[in-house]
Amino acid sequence: MEFVKNGKQVHISVVSPVYRAELIVDELVKRIKAQVSTITEDFEIILVEDCGPDNSWGKIVENCKKDPRVKGLKLSKNFGQHHAITAGLDYSCGQWVVVMDCDLQDVPEEIPRLYEHALKGYEIVLARRKERQDKFIKRMTSKLFYIVFSYLSGVKQDGTIANYGIYHRKVIDTLVAMKEPLRAFAPMVQWVGFNKIAIDVTHAERFEGKTSYRWGKLIELALNIAISYSDKPLKLVIKAGLLMSLGSVLFSIYSLILYYEGRIKVLGYTSIIVSIWFLSGLIIFILGIVGLYVGKTFDGIKNRPIYIINNKENINE
Repeated sequence: MEFVKNGKQVHISVVSPVYRAELIVDELVKRIKAQVSTITEDFEIILVEDCGPDNSWGKIVENCKKDPRVKGLKLSKNFGQHHAITAGLDYSCGQWVVVMDCDLQDVPEEIPRLYEHALKGYEIVLARRKERQDKFIKRMTSKLFYIVFSYLSGVKQDGTIANYGIYHRKVIDTLVAMKEPLRAFAPMVQWVGFNKIAIDVTHAERFEGKTSYRWGKLIELALNIAISYSDKPLKLVIKAGLLMSLGSVLFSIYSLILYYEGRIKVLGYTSIIVSIWFLSGLIIFILGIVGLYVGKTFDGIKNRPIYIINNKENINE
């Protein structure tokens, strides 16, 4: 049975956020069409251009004019990869939805295998990058991030799994209904549950150019995800406070011993050191953590749109 949304029927939607991919778009569309056509001709490709500095949008428009099944969305500013994915999901009409990156490290030739496993009764089929083709530093930092994130969230996160996968419409509808402003597609998929499986896929080198994720953006993303999906940092603050308080007591005792032994000559030295180095640092640390949560809560109650569409191609509402 085909899925019907706003009077439209599509069997498979392919959603891909696009950023700085002017030289990749043509190849991306070509290879996606070649692979999805082996499954069905009833498909759509939704490319969401995240307001990059190059002519990616022009390339998307060219492909849209060649084939009405290719659809384009251009965001009004750079909202970020996960917000762009959300935009694509909102406009998707497929009974099955494939989400993949635009850099062709997510190999389109794996789509038929993902779909084949989906037909076995799985609502989510995730692509597991058994041998990542990223640089050593990126692999190590990614691994470290997922270890820390798994600890903070209390849910085991697999660093070999990113956004690539195929998802049933009821999974997509659930994700679309989640309107929190801090978006992270992979953790959201883990949170919603459903019957899922991960299969090993080929992970290719980037087709052209370099990744747009810089250290600052990666750190910001990691921090946002940790705060959005866990209250464990607050619990860690409590533990840190107890340890630092205990440390200050022990240091006070040590300083008193030194004082009575005559090794400390300056009056008030012990109390000043203990107060400044332990209590002040502890207070600032706690206020910083609490401030982050308050700030993110403030962003949420503004109820601003998750993304803003500037232009559309082949999108009929």
